[in-house]
Amino acid sequence: MMSEWRKSTYSDTGGQCVEFRSAETSVDVRDTQNRQDGHLSFSASEWKAFLDEVRADRL
Repeated sequence: MMSEWRKSTYSDTGGQCVEFRSAETSVDVRDTQNRQDGHLSFSASEWKAFLDEVRADRL
């Protein structure tokens, strides 16, 4: 089941806003200001690896 789009809690900093929604095995990400341009999809493991890098301040 796909969840509803949610806005990142880190958004609203200089107009760089993203939204995400999750499913059982994937995460979709889109630009809040350009929703019509579609979204990117990542596997759950790719998304976790990305978040781990961000949290470790390596990105």
